[in-house]
Amino acid sequence: MHSSPLTPVFTALRLGLHVLVTALAVLTAVRALLPGAAHPVPVITLTVAFLATYFAGALLGTGSRAIQLWLLALTVLWLGLVVVAPDAGYLAFGLFFLYLHLLPRPWSLLAVVAADVVAVVGFGLHRGWSVAGAIGPTLGAAVAVGIGLGYQALFRESVDRQRLIDELLSTRATLADQERTAGKLAERERLAQEIHDTVAQGLSSIQLLLHAVEQSSPDHPALQQIRLARETAAEDLAETRRLIAELTPAALEGQSLAQALERICRRAESPGLTGQMVIEGVPERLPMPIEAALVRIAQGAVSNVVRHARASRMRLTLTYADTDVHLDVVDDGMGIDPVVLERAPSGTFGLAAMRSRVEQQGGTLAVESEPGHTAVTASFPLGPVQSNSLAPLLDSVDLDHP
Repeated sequence: MHSSPLTPVFTALRLGLHVLVTALAVLTAVRALLPGAAHPVPVITLTVAFLATYFAGALLGTGSRAIQLWLLALTVLWLGLVVVAPDAGYLAFGLFFLYLHLLPRPWSLLAVVAADVVAVVGFGLHRGWSVAGAIGPTLGAAVAVGIGLGYQALFRESVDRQRLIDELLSTRATLADQERTAGKLAERERLAQEIHDTVAQGLSSIQLLLHAVEQSSPDHPALQQIRLARETAAEDLAETRRLIAELTPAALEGQSLAQALERICRRAESPGLTGQMVIEGVPERLPMPIEAALVRIAQGAVSNVVRHARASRMRLTLTYADTDVHLDVVDDGMGIDPVVLERAPSGTFGLAAMRSRVEQQGGTLAVESEPGHTAVTASFPLGPVQSNSLAPLLDSVDLDHP
């Protein structure tokens, strides 16, 4: 925990209390040594014991049983001083602050009132009854109560402020970690896409061309070298695909696109929200960047439903058409404010991020919303030339044999 800006204030208050108690105790002892003073030895002894007990309390922790016994011992010593020393009543001013700080309410206020009564009675018995003798300790008690309550309010404010500072620092650290993680994931996706669209495609083309040469020229004098080159390209392609798989978004690791979407849907369910995952058409393997985009869009749309829609039902539909793939996230929530949808260019930051991700892969994003029905639809074209267009051909041909 970081140091509070009010720490110097509390330190000054404690130091002031120590100085006050010490000065009052020394005053009591000095007055007992003056000519004509009664009981000088008991007064000095009790004063020294009082100060020793007081400063011994600095070694104790507040709120413990020991601190209560310490406060009781200090009070007993003070009562003894009040009996033998007329000026011991002044030490009540220091005890007022201790009672207010160490005892819970209402016991602290009752202790202050009791100490005030004892001080007034002590002055009256030693020096005679007077208005000043009654008003002095009472005013001191009132000032101590005011300062004590102000100290407690200041302390609570300091604790609350320190808690907020710690929460802000923790939140900032968390956001920084999330930003770093998001940057790493984005870079992983970019690298995976680049490797897939360059190295993997090139190795696939080399492997396919070498296979075609093997089949068209079985008597070629360099057939053995061609076969070796094809096998090497096949091994490198397999290694490249393993590398791409490792760079795939975490939500897709070890599972298909449908399984990843199903998992997102299940995780979003709660007692007040039911989810349904629907697959339409014949599932087929999509280019990795499109699958990654679909997963991210599903995560963003489902997160919006959970946090903002107040919906009771939600449905994810993944549709495989002849030339397109569609992802629909539909809910029966309160809908999106039309003002938000009309913002240029893409509404909220979440919608803008989803739209940008879709457009990067050549797709489109559509949002329809009204109370009771909101639909977010992401569509991607599946043209004849895809980044993974050679994979079905390679999977259907046994390239390990001519």
